[in-house]
Amino acid sequence: MRIFYSLITLLLMALMTLFTSCEKEEEAGNVELVAVPVTISVTDFRSSVAIQEPKEIEQAGKIYAYKNFVFINDVNRGVHIIDNSNPEAPQKIKYLKIPQNTDVAIKEDMLFANSGMDLVVFNISDINNIRQEERLEEVFENYQPSTPVGVAFVDTENLDFQKEVIIGYVLERRKIQMVRDERRMIAAESFNSYASGDANTGTGGSMARFNIKDKFLYVVGNQSLSVFDISSLSDPEHFSTDYIGWQIETIFNKDDYLYLGSSSGMYIYSIEDPSTPVFVSHLQHVLGCDPVVVDGDMAYVTIRGGNECGQGWSQLQVIDVADKQYPELLATYEMDSPYGLGVKDDMLFVCDGDSGLKIYDKTQSPGLTLTDHFQDINTYDVIPLEEVLLMVGDGILHQYSYTDNNIRLLSSFSLK
Repeated sequence: MRIFYSLITLLLMALMTLFTSCEKEEEAGNVELVAVPVTISVTDFRSSVAIQEPKEIEQAGKIYAYKNFVFINDVNRGVHIIDNSNPEAPQKIKYLKIPQNTDVAIKEDMLFANSGMDLVVFNISDINNIRQEERLEEVFENYQPSTPVGVAFVDTENLDFQKEVIIGYVLERRKIQMVRDERRMIAAESFNSYASGDANTGTGGSMARFNIKDKFLYVVGNQSLSVFDISSLSDPEHFSTDYIGWQIETIFNKDDYLYLGSSSGMYIYSIEDPSTPVFVSHLQHVLGCDPVVVDGDMAYVTIRGGNECGQGWSQLQVIDVADKQYPELLATYEMDSPYGLGVKDDMLFVCDGDSGLKIYDKTQSPGLTLTDHFQDINTYDVIPLEEVLLMVGDGILHQYSYTDNNIRLLSSFSLK
């Protein structure tokens, strides 16, 4: 009998362990990573712009070239200004603290920068005495910093979008009920919401969201295209903002057309009337992050898959854009993890992430021939200037000379 009760006891303990384990698994299965916004008031956000002395860069973003200066975005923090009079020995000279900044564009010594939902204008005619000239408020989409990887929901219960600006997140693990309270929890994926320059206009990389054409500034948001009249450089006028598509990422201007890269394809807009961009066509491609540059009748597009960008394939595509209404995909080249790209004469430069900088001969385009490959460097974006190639990646500004098609490293300048 004692053995019988012992067996019963063991059986009950086993069942209790099983149920407890199931309950724990059920509880664990309902635990999600939640982002709780860290905010400041709109007033404090707008007053925090400052012109400061050089500092280390935390996360290098997009690059922009103007005269003898290089401007490098520190993602969501501001802009580093580098004196590049001697490409073999660049020097940091100033830092513009601009919260939630990702892009700049410059014309005739006026620098235009986004700061969250606002457009800020700086006078850089005297680089040692930079002045803020203007701020246009509430001209961009309701900007939210990207949530960290792995976050399922954003807790907006105590958030007042009219009075507060998100500057970061605190992460918490919470048990999410089967029926979620939609008033306070928003799914993270739904929450995140190269320019041809003349003597007076700077040049941006292929990852740019800003582009200047004559007296107009064009800015793409995640779903929109905004037009600003910058005839009066220190007092720009917000002309229009129109919905154009989903997950718009980059903008490139060639002649009288804008080429917009999105996660689903390339859009072409006519700016024959520069104040009123008109939709011409959309070439759909596999899902992926998508910058584009155009040279002649050929457009070159890199598609980076994986993570938030879409499917797992990464490609370089060559597209015939001779007929703007019917662009045609001509060739596809496999890539590892491509970001920005640029063209100069017969050369195509592709930043392929950790796989380095790849250089192609495009004289037989759409047939491309790999002529050089700088490996063992991280690459993000590139700007081919007249005599020097600028390339940024992993907090380092690399510069190359390509005189007579002979690519030679001039300098590797740490931004940290």
